[in-house]
Amino acid sequence: MNRRTFLKSIFSISAGAGLCGFSSFAGAQEITRAVEEKDLKDYLHRMANFDTPQPGDIILKDKDLKLLKSSLSRLRKVQRTVGFGNFCVLDFDDTLKLGRDYSSIGSFNKKELEFLDKTFHFDAHNYGFFGEKPVDKLTASISRKELVKVPRTGNFLYRGEPYNKYLKIRKELGNNVYLTSGVRGVAKQFILFLAKAEANGGNLSLASRSLAPPGYSYHGVGDFDVGEKGLGAANFSALFAETGTCIKLREHGYLQLRYPENNLLGVRFEPWHIKV
Repeated sequence: MNRRTFLKSIFSISAGAGLCGFSSFAGAQEITRAVEEKDLKDYLHRMANFDTPQPGDIILKDKDLKLLKSSLSRLRKVQRTVGFGNFCVLDFDDTLKLGRDYSSIGSFNKKELEFLDKTFHFDAHNYGFFGEKPVDKLTASISRKELVKVPRTGNFLYRGEPYNKYLKIRKELGNNVYLTSGVRGVAKQFILFLAKAEANGGNLSLASRSLAPPGYSYHGVGDFDVGEKGLGAANFSALFAETGTCIKLREHGYLQLRYPENNLLGVRFEPWHIKV
């Protein structure tokens, strides 16, 4: 069985609600056909080394890599213009409009627009990412009326369950826990995903093991990330799982994770990601 056949065989498996070991696998509801042990070991090896290039990764070269870099550069100019917090909830159409209106940004050219459109509509299963796609429209918008800006975080949350859940976490765990990432529109997810790929020589598969491709992030519909004060960038690493904050999240029943340990979705373990 080759890698593509193996990945197809685990496609129907969705993320579960807890943490588990290699023997049981998080979220394994069914496997549509037999998976050979060597292929399972290959998958586990890839995920254990999620930040390392792997055979079969989709890597952009030449003109496509240049388009990635130019599109990312323009998106970053938009982000600097409107501010990081506002950019998180900026929709794609307004992103393009800002490019047209500000000479310091410049209009997205035809090739860049084609690249972004193709990237958004590309089937991420080809990367080895098997999460669902909750945002299926490139031009999906986020109503500001539905959002609450969380003080001193630079992030927004949706009113209702997401915001109430965050307030409950803060009440039960104290001020040591804080919001590290809230609502993300399509443009914001583009920046995160493309920046990760650019930093790794255009490797889109590697990027997808750490960051959902545009459209596939549940940050667009309610999920959010939390961290422990003082931990910095390590809040987005496995080190967070060892913190007192993460232990308390587990004790209080908040670790019904979108991407549990040893999941079969092609995504690294994210103990900081709160599922709503």
